[in-house]
Amino acid sequence: MTLPALQLSIAPMMDWTDTHCRVFHRTLTPSARLYTEMVHANAVIHGERQSLLAKDDIEHPVALQLGGSDPALLAEATSISVEAGFDEINLNCGCPSDRVQAGRFGACLMREPNLVADCVAAMRDAAGQVPVTVKCRLGVDDDHEYGKFRDFIDRVADAGCTHFIVHARNAWLKGLSPKENREVPPLRYDWAWRLKQERPTLCIELNGGLADIATIEAQRGRVDGVMLGRAAYHTPYLLHQIEAHWTNTAPLPRAELLQRLRPYVERQLAQGVALKHIARHLLGLFHGEPGGRLFRQVLSEGAHQPGADWGLLEEALSRQAAFAAG
Repeated sequence: MTLPALQLSIAPMMDWTDTHCRVFHRTLTPSARLYTEMVHANAVIHGERQSLLAKDDIEHPVALQLGGSDPALLAEATSISVEAGFDEINLNCGCPSDRVQAGRFGACLMREPNLVADCVAAMRDAAGQVPVTVKCRLGVDDDHEYGKFRDFIDRVADAGCTHFIVHARNAWLKGLSPKENREVPPLRYDWAWRLKQERPTLCIELNGGLADIATIEAQRGRVDGVMLGRAAYHTPYLLHQIEAHWTNTAPLPRAELLQRLRPYVERQLAQGVALKHIARHLLGLFHGEPGGRLFRQVLSEGAHQPGADWGLLEEALSRQAAFAAG
């Protein structure tokens, strides 16, 4: 019997999922959908697009996540982003930070479903054939009614969004830090499962607390996909293990996967990019493995030094291997 398909995505994470991070993740998983960190619509329109929308050809499929609440600005930013070659445009309705709230976007938009619907409709008109998706929470603060969450989804779906990424916990707009908002409010996977049952034509992707293959596999047949966040960043080899598990192939050694990144690293170094900007994303590759701390130490101490190059990564791999061999 063929098992139901399950899509894997890697969450947008502020200050983390830049193009160097995404290229590394693509090296680990050929099939996952990658997401940029959130970029405000105004920044796309008026900012330095070359850096804000930077991506490498290897990253596809890659989605740009936009922040904002003005339909006209979001539409303009969507048009620019589609022209830049992104495969999906995602609207953030889940970030709870004070800065985001002050700009009237992110999680606070869950209390304005009509505005979100207007934003989505404008973005869809500007996106052409490129899909527009929404990442959201279950609600904010004391919103504990499933019906209110479903009504939000329905209103936005009526505007043309058919793909929702649900971080399956509430966002507290006051009293919790962004980090606490990822950990303190309880997870309610059952709300996402129920939504998929009641709205089977919608694509429902689950986010939150997914940190191992068993938990991910438990979502098969209940939702259409899973999105990994901190687990993908702090234990990146998990991405490759999932890929190998799903394709029934043997996972490759971590060192071999890192060697595949060498052409990209050397190309970036030749263009003047400092190794520290790439190496910071590699620190977790040997997480939980013998010599993993030594691998991180070599990179952490050496990558910021002037002239640091690929040889530092070779040294880190060599010292990890020697430690692991005893």
